[in-house]
Amino acid sequence: MIKYSGLVASVLVIAGPSWAADKIEEPPLEPTPLYDAEIRGSTNVIWDGFYLRVGAGYSWPIIDGIDYTLPGTWGTFDTHDLSESWLIEGAAGYQINRFLRTELSLSYNASADFSGSTSGSCGVAIDCVSTDSSSWSAYSIMASAYVDFDFWSEGSAAIIPFIGGGVGGSYVSYGNLNNQSCETGNPWNCDPSFSHEGQKNWRFTYQLSAGVSYQFRCDLVGDVSYRYQHIDGGEMFGYAAGGGPGYDRGINIHSAIAGLRFYPGRDCAPEPYVPYEPIVYK
Repeated sequence: MIKYSGLVASVLVIAGPSWAADKIEEPPLEPTPLYDAEIRGSTNVIWDGFYLRVGAGYSWPIIDGIDYTLPGTWGTFDTHDLSESWLIEGAAGYQINRFLRTELSLSYNASADFSGSTSGSCGVAIDCVSTDSSSWSAYSIMASAYVDFDFWSEGSAAIIPFIGGGVGGSYVSYGNLNNQSCETGNPWNCDPSFSHEGQKNWRFTYQLSAGVSYQFRCDLVGDVSYRYQHIDGGEMFGYAAGGGPGYDRGINIHSAIAGLRFYPGRDCAPEPYVPYEPIVYK
C-alpha cells in the first residue's frame, strides 16, 4: 500500500509540469483600433500648429463723412456712398493650442464705386448741387489673434465658434474725383466738369470678427465669419478749381467671409493596425 501511494505521487510530480507547459496564457483585452483620421494629431511637433488660410467674401464699406477745403472755409459732402464689393485674402497662422491661434493676413478689398454730392453756390447760380464720382479700394495687412471655443471636439469633426481681433494698416487708394455743379431745379444749367486727383495713403486699421469653423480632417478646417474693420480717416482727393483737398473721416467695412485653413504639418493617414499576437509557452 505504501509503495502504490509512492508510485501515484511520482506520476503526479512528473505529469504536473507537463500540464503547466501546455497552458496558453490568456491575452489581455486589447483596445479597439482607431481608424478615424480626423482624431489623429501630428507626428511633427514643430509644424503641427502652423497653417495657411485663403478666404473670399463680400463687403459693405461705409464712409463716416467727407470734408473739403474752400477759399477761407470748409465744406462737407451731403451724401457719400460706396458700392458693395468683393474681397480676397490670404494668411499664415499658428494654432498655439485648441483655444488660441495667431495670424498674419493680407486682404484686398476690390474697387468700389463712390458717389456723392455737395450743395452751395457755383459758377452759374447761387443755389447749386454737385454730382461727384470716384472709386475706392484697399489692401490691409493685419496681425490678429483668435479664440476658438473648442470645449467638446477633442480633435474630432465638430462645429467650433470663434471670435478674434487684430490691428494693422491699410493702403487706401482713391481714383480721381470727377464733379460737376448744376443749378438746383435746372440740371441743364451747369458748371464745366472738374477732376480732382485721387489720393493714396497708408492708414491705421483695426478689426473684430466672429464666426464658426468645421474640421473636415485633422489638416483641413473650413470657416465662415462676419468681420468689422475700421480704417482711420485720411486725404481723399486733391485741389482743383478752387476746391480741395478733401478728407474722409474714416471707413467702416462690414464683411461676410468664407475660408479654408490647411495645416501642412499634420499627418492624417490612419495609424497602421497591428493585431495582437498572444504568446504561447510550450
